[in-house]
Amino acid sequence: MDAPVPLMIRSKSEPVATRDGLRLAVETYRGDGAPTLLFAHGFGQTRGAWNGAAAALAAQGYRCISFDSRGHGESGRASDGDYHMQQFVDDLLTLARAQPEPPVLVGASMGGLLGLVVAGETRPSPFCALVLVDITPRWETKGVERILAFMQAHPDGFADYAEAAEQIAAYLPHRPGRKSEEQLRPLMRAGSDGRLRWHWDPALLAGDLIAESERYQPRLFAAAAQVDVPVLLLSGERSDVVSHSTVEEFLQLVPHARHVEVAGATHMLAGDANDAFTREIAHFIQSLDDAPARPGGRAA
Repeated sequence: MDAPVPLMIRSKSEPVATRDGLRLAVETYRGDGAPTLLFAHGFGQTRGAWNGAAAALAAQGYRCISFDSRGHGESGRASDGDYHMQQFVDDLLTLARAQPEPPVLVGASMGGLLGLVVAGETRPSPFCALVLVDITPRWETKGVERILAFMQAHPDGFADYAEAAEQIAAYLPHRPGRKSEEQLRPLMRAGSDGRLRWHWDPALLAGDLIAESERYQPRLFAAAAQVDVPVLLLSGERSDVVSHSTVEEFLQLVPHARHVEVAGATHMLAGDANDAFTREIAHFIQSLDDAPARPGGRAA
């Protein structure tokens, strides 16, 4: 899931406080070019999911920032176990507004949906552009069910890293090899019982997540229709979360959006095809300077 990053590029920054007092773990990849790229990961992931992409784009001169969402990785957890969409939206808006200039939001799955809400509901938009990674306001339920089944399995954890690596290999059978202990350590937490558990707060998985997520779809569609910054939708050819029909529906809703399907990639697009993924993002960013202006003074 996570790719190694050259030490000359990677740089830890200070945690960022949310509006309600939680601390978000934030990582900055050195780069003096513009615009800044703000990476938002998917549900159940960490900022480490962006290691390869952020390092590659930072090497091209872009300043890249990734973070762990609340309840994930090294970021704070809700003391009362209460998580809802607006908290995540507020966190993303806080991080975007903390940048000197509006960044390009690169959001995968949950991160992309949050980006749509922030971009569509906030004026002026805190982003100069959006890159949505294998997500649309309507998604394929079976694909989401598969992700949640993986997250909800093994609540009692694992005896060792090898056992956890076996489960990841079964979940991602198309990936060669197995994760090492070094790769897995940032994704696991040792409990008082000595067993290893995934990095996310178990409270994130409370309730009927499918029904809860679908309840937000009207808001997502309304926000997407109001997005007035350039948009790139990257989808995986083998994705089970988006489909040709959900992509077509999105392109009708956001007619100025561009779509690129990445050959051979699944929903875990950046991890499956990082070179193609970063190449498409770089091409998109480079095209922004040449894009015609849209009403309101923004580029198309």
